[in-house]
Amino acid sequence: MKTKAQSFKKKLKRIMFGMRFYDGLFYKLVVYTLLISFAYVYLYPILFMTVTSFMSVEDLINDGVKWVPRNITFKNFEQAFIVLKMWDPANNVYLDSFFSTSSYVLKASVIVTSTSAIIGYGFAKFDFPLKKILFIFMLATFILPSQVTMVSTIGIYRSLGILSSEWAMLLPGFFGQGLNQAIYILIFYQFFKTIPSALYESAEVDGAGQFRIFRSIALPLAIPSIVIVLLFSFVWYWNETFLTSLFTGDSRTLPLLITKFRDSYSTLFPPGTPGAELNEAVVLAANLISILPLLVIYFIGQKQFTESIDRTGITGE
Repeated sequence: MKTKAQSFKKKLKRIMFGMRFYDGLFYKLVVYTLLISFAYVYLYPILFMTVTSFMSVEDLINDGVKWVPRNITFKNFEQAFIVLKMWDPANNVYLDSFFSTSSYVLKASVIVTSTSAIIGYGFAKFDFPLKKILFIFMLATFILPSQVTMVSTIGIYRSLGILSSEWAMLLPGFFGQGLNQAIYILIFYQFFKTIPSALYESAEVDGAGQFRIFRSIALPLAIPSIVIVLLFSFVWYWNETFLTSLFTGDSRTLPLLITKFRDSYSTLFPPGTPGAELNEAVVLAANLISILPLLVIYFIGQKQFTESIDRTGITGE
């Protein structure tokens, strides 16, 4: 009996703690508990947004209903399509606010990605007077908050005649002053610094000019950086509301349309008053629609995105 008990105890210990501890059940339980806890923290807003967007008005004002709606309704999404100017119920026609937002964000992303690659290559490849000072100025554009330079920037855009147009957001991208563009330039700069100079020198010996070296050697090698910068810039331009509304002066993107609807409703029903929660489901449904393109892009390019993060080494390794 004593031998069986000892054998059972030994087997149980091996199951719980494994041969090397990290292959035991106890270690896996701790790891999965932590992973599920962190996942819940990140997924809670999306779960709450999804569940609430399907709730009826009766469920919204009922304190007993939290996660499971008694009646699932799609009316919030119908209202959200109207709020986002994607559907006109009077004429039963679909509007182009989604495509206009995508077009504007895509143009801005392509511009800042292209110019960031050129500027990053210039800083990494060439030595020229005041290079270090210019590099510090470039980094300072990211450190300084936009509120500091807001007044002078508006004056410059007004004198150029581009204020209240999408060019107020697109034109700075041509000169390395786009939204968070210092980060993109830094990503390209770090990547181009890792390319052996022997590659450039061999191309120069074969008679290739600087433009051809950049186009035929540097750019194809920089595909991981291009993927990262294009994705980051697309997400940041899509979600940006303060600068876009300040410089373009209208509801150019879907997040701005949501902000405009929420602000107008808040004037009628301020937060904390009866009725304030009635439009919550519509706002959350609109938010869900507005982030769908970003989720689709991420899931489609997830493999390339994670590989590019690894290759560019922007994880801090």
